[in-house]
Amino acid sequence: MPAPLTDPGPPESGPFADLLAVLRDAAALKTAADVLAWDEQTYLPPRAGDFRADQLAALAGLTHDRLTGPELRDALQAAEGEDWPEDSAAAACLREARRDFDRRTTLPRRLVEELSRVTTLAQQNWAEARKRSDFAAFRPHLEAVVNLKREEAAAVASGRADLADAPAYDALLDDYEPAAKSDQVAAVFAELRAGLVPLVAAISDAGVTPDRSLLARNYAVADQKAFCRSGAEELGFRFDSGRLDTAAHPFCTTLGPADCRLTTRYNQNDFSQSYFGVLHEAGHGIYEQNLPDAWFGSPLGEACGLGVHESQSRLWENFVGRSRPYWEHAAPQARAAFPDALGEASAEALYRAVNDVRPTLIRVEADEVTYNLHVLLRFELEQPLISGDLPAGDVCDVWDERFEAMFGFRPPSAADGCLQDIHWAAGLIGYFPTYALGNVYAAMLWDAVRAENGELDEQLAAGNFTPLRDWLTEKIYRHGRRYAPTELIERAAGSPPTPAPLLAHLNAKYGALYGLN
Repeated sequence: MPAPLTDPGPPESGPFADLLAVLRDAAALKTAADVLAWDEQTYLPPRAGDFRADQLAALAGLTHDRLTGPELRDALQAAEGEDWPEDSAAAACLREARRDFDRRTTLPRRLVEELSRVTTLAQQNWAEARKRSDFAAFRPHLEAVVNLKREEAAAVASGRADLADAPAYDALLDDYEPAAKSDQVAAVFAELRAGLVPLVAAISDAGVTPDRSLLARNYAVADQKAFCRSGAEELGFRFDSGRLDTAAHPFCTTLGPADCRLTTRYNQNDFSQSYFGVLHEAGHGIYEQNLPDAWFGSPLGEACGLGVHESQSRLWENFVGRSRPYWEHAAPQARAAFPDALGEASAEALYRAVNDVRPTLIRVEADEVTYNLHVLLRFELEQPLISGDLPAGDVCDVWDERFEAMFGFRPPSAADGCLQDIHWAAGLIGYFPTYALGNVYAAMLWDAVRAENGELDEQLAAGNFTPLRDWLTEKIYRHGRRYAPTELIERAAGSPPTPAPLLAHLNAKYGALYGLN
């Protein structure tokens, strides 16, 4: 079980309790909208899309009113008037609640509703355009989303002194990675690129080709679903307060303190696509399920930025799920789940197959080494999209050119290129950098837990994930947004964020696999 916070839980009476009641009321309204958004991605009938956009827009407007209205303003001011120790949970909650309130009040209800309506329709169009690889059909939706996100960035910057002279993109990035600036992220990414490009080249020249063919066999979707569910459950995702469904793009969403939903997609000829998608989303879900329920609806019941959130999905997917000890445990289960396809495949063969390094078209299917290059590509496109230097209609051509320069080959279709991710259709511009930051944070956390737990490999090989999950709960999950992302990582890992541990991990692991050491 998660360790209790040092502070007592939230007070049950007084101005602070009144504030939490208002926040929880707004959270109930927001999560009702989230249920409809989840349904849109999983079960919505095709002809119901237009009305769903209207429903979500109406709920977005109502939620915005609750979160910017006089009731919350007055409750926040009253709670701020109480005397809270600076290092207390209540003081942290108030700091973050004020930050949220100030940001939201820069946005007019009209813009919030229009963003909800336009992105709902854009996601539906994206799903169809991706099936047909038809960027022209998606283009007007992308243009509409980008225009609205530019308006959002300008509105947020108008209310923030620290964003007044910053690139417009920073106002969007700040929503996902609080206080981050694009020039700081660019510096981290430049260090990553400098370390990754020669490693990719060395692996390519090594002449070692892992046998990935055992993944490219016939894997019945029904068997994949059972294996994926079992894998998520073993890591610690609780299905008594969660579920797993199918969607065009894997995601995790939380609809309440005991309701966390995962999705993945299936390829009958490669079980690893669905499996690692589920391990990734389960990492998000385990974080969500171990946030303190008592603080639900408030900042202390929410995850600490998307970079930290991605650190958890990437840690469970890669540092655990692609490790040799993990496959010592999982190989017998995989053979039992897919006896015809895997036969007597060894743990070592599976470990090497799932760690094959080669440039690929699709980000979510990329290996650990090349993955961050996919993120860098998107980061480099998003900034000119928001500044206006890159017209939305030119994204497909520019994507293909940049991809070819970075990976050495050109996407054969828009579905394999700029239409592969749902993020821009959903209005999540500024989200992509957090994937690479998550890898940076995950490597630091992995080094820290290994330094404290000398038996971690043996535990993973035995299928015992509880010690790792408890460590992460103690260091990350239970704190919610009590600390800023960089402070939380420094407290857990012992040093400020740096790409060095990630590059060291990749060089050591893949140097051994490809005979480079």
